[in-house]
Amino acid sequence: MQIRKATIEDLELLIMGIYRKAQDFMIKSGNSNQWGHFYPSEDLVIDDISKGISYLIFEDTFDDCPHGVFVLIDGLEPTYKYIEDGNWLNDEPYMTLHRIASDGKVHGVFKSAIDHSKSICNNIKIDTHNNNQIMQNR
Repeated sequence: MQIRKATIEDLELLIMGIYRKAQDFMIKSGNSNQWGHFYPSEDLVIDDISKGISYLIFEDTFDDCPHGVFVLIDGLEPTYKYIEDGNWLNDEPYMTLHRIASDGKVHGVFKSAIDHSKSICNNIKIDTHNNNQIMQNR
C-alpha cells in the first residue's frame, strides 16, 4: 500500500466518499451512534488537511483511487487524559491515530495506517467507541 498526505482537492470525491462508506458500514453493523452520518464533518476534515495531518491510503500507486483515510496527530490528545476502566501502557510522548476509515474494497488499510504511523513514532495511541465491535477485534 502507498500513503500520502491528503490535499484539499481530495476532499469531496475521495475523502468524504470514504467516510460516507465507513459511516454506512458502521450503521449497518449496529454501530449507529459513533459516527452516524455526521462525523467527521467536512469542516473537521478541512481542518485536518490544513494542519497536514490527514492521509490517504492507496492499494498500489497514487494514480489509483484511495481506499482509506486516517489522521495522525502529534502531541497530547485531550480526550486521552482520562480513560474509563483502563490505562495506557506508558506515559511517553506519543502520536494519536484517529478517524481511520476504509471504503471496504481492499484488505490491509488498518495495518497500513498503523505501519505508517509507527514509521514516524513507535508510541502510537488509538482508541475506539464502545459500540465499534469490529474495530475492537483488530
